Amino acid sequence: MELQQMRYVVAVAETNSFTRAAERCLVVQSALSHQIARLEKELGARLFERTSRRVRLTPAGAAFLPAARQCLDAAERAAAEVAAAVGEVRGRLAVGLIPSVAAVDIPSVLRDFHRQYPDVRISLRVGASEELVEQAREGALEVAFLGLPTTARPEGVDARELARDLLVAVVAPDRPLAEEPTVDLRRLSSEVFVDLPANTAGRVQSDQAFSAAGPRRDVAFEVTNADFLARLVGQGLGIAMLPAAYASQLTGVTAIEVTDALARVEYVICGRVSRTPAATAFLALLGAA
Repeated sequence: MELQQMRYVVAVAETNSFTRAAERCLVVQSALSHQIARLEKELGARLFERTSRRVRLTPAGAAFLPAARQCLDAAERAAAEVAAAVGEVRGRLAVGLIPSVAAVDIPSVLRDFHRQYPDVRISLRVGASEELVEQAREGALEVAFLGLPTTARPEGVDARELARDLLVAVVAPDRPLAEEPTVDLRRLSSEVFVDLPANTAGRVQSDQAFSAAGPRRDVAFEVTNADFLARLVGQGLGIAMLPAAYASQLTGVTAIEVTDALARVEYVICGRVSRTPAATAFLALLGAA
């Protein structure tokens, strides 16, 4: 069983096409098909069902795929460790982040890192803080930037606090509320809200705070992306609570100080398994190694 054969299987599984997989792997389709056929013969099971319309994994293929990915990841990591031993940093770096990161200028950091380590290939994944913690814990992400209420802390990962920030109310500039210099949670509880999905850390924090402050608030729109959330606010569809540092970067909305504001902590985290040379170099650039 060869690594190249595993690469071909992963490529076909991800593209659902022998033709697109061959293009991705920079080989002719006949060579790719031949290698997969050899592997199927060696394993004694078919990995793909092929029809004129589609290609999909068989149960045997679905069982084989995770192990194939692990082998490829291990081989790539071994090559990166050898390169690091002779003073080179290469390989891949998976970075996760929430859209509202404000403590670190992510594009600038990535620019500096790429200039210093051009042989590292970086993948960015945007998600909710809870998802990022889980992915870092499982090793799917090497580094992640996230924000949590002050009552929560990332579990099962190494975490370094980057900054603390208060939430502000974000409203459309033409709303009467935009003329008020400050507001409190009780005043805001009568407004229509755009917020994160239910049961996410930030949403739970807001729900609990508003429940204690007054009547149950109306969340008319649930959005997973903070940038799109701000766009809905700008159209007058509701108001939102966002970190002050992040809100200051937005256009088309007005931020209002909240006298009894909630607080958020931003973290950079990484898994507790051994770090790749690329992850170590990235954290060192942040001063968080």
